Order: sequence, then structure tokens, then C-alpha cells
Amino acid sequence: MAEFLTDIKTLRENARQEILKGPITQAYGADVDRVIQVLNEALATEIVCTLRYKRHYFTATGIHAETVAAEFLEHAKEEQEHADLLAERIVQLGGEPDFSPDTLTTRSHAEYDASLDLVEMIKEDLVAERIAVASYTEIVQWLGDKDVTTKRVFENLLAQEEEHADDLRGLLERLPDSLKS
Repeated sequence: MAEFLTDIKTLRENARQEILKGPITQAYGADVDRVIQVLNEALATEIVCTLRYKRHYFTATGIHAETVAAEFLEHAKEEQEHADLLAERIVQLGGEPDFSPDTLTTRSHAEYDASLDLVEMIKEDLVAERIAVASYTEIVQWLGDKDVTTKRVFENLLAQEEEHADDLRGLLERLPDSLKS
């Protein structure tokens, strides 16, 4: 079996080089600036999703609104947690999280929605979750083994976005057909 670990002396010497780069060592294989850009796009996506879910939570009306609104609120909280994780990772990589409202919707993969119809709210949220699933899957594949920590962040987000999509699909399936047309 071939040796795979750098010798201890070299590891120690390398750790002292460019110390202000924090976790970015010679072993980091990704383009850190591009990773930060991708993280900021995902951050914008999560913020827009948080805002969309909050709007839908507060404006949902009708006989089925209470159950659906509760799901919207739960998803809003989880999307905010995602945004916080992404911002934290951006800072770890030496970047700055971009919370600028001026460019938020242009950087987001998902769109904001101001629907007032309950079924349309669910559908638009489901579309946004499917966008997140598709884009986060691509990001995970793109990162590969070049940045395993960021990859793991996206894998965790991806699992929860898939759960959100499944929740929303379930809501649509449980609504009476009279509301779906």
C-alpha cells in the first residue's frame, strides 16, 4: 500500500505558511473565489426562499390555510438556517457574505413569489425547492473532492430541500381537487 500522508515535519511547515488563510491550505483543491461566489448565490437563494415562505405564511387564507401556513413557517425557519450556514462557510473561506437587497433576486436561483392563491403558493414553493435540489446537486458534483467541507454543507442542504419538496408535493396531493383547478 502506498503512503498517502505527508510527513509530519512537512505538515507542520506547510501549516505555518500563509497562516492568515485559515482553513485554506495547500491541500484545498478548489478555486476559493469561485466557491465563495457559488456560496453567495446559494445564500441569495436561501434568503429569497425565506422571504417567499414568510410572505406565504402571513398571506395564506382559506379553509386549508392553517395546516399549509404552518408548513410554510417551518420551511421559512429552515431556509433561514440554511442561509446562516452558508454565510458562516463564506466567512470560513475568507469571503464576505453578500446580503445586499439590491441584487438579491438577481443572484438567487429561485424567484420570489407574491401569489395569494393557496395552491399557487404551494406550487411556486415546490418549483423553488426543485430548483434548489437541481442546483445543489450540480454544486455537490462540481465540488467533488476539491472542497469536502463545502460539499458536505451542500449535501446537508440538499437533503432538507428534497424533504421540503416532498412535503409540498404531499400538501398538493391532500388538497381537494376543487382547489387545484
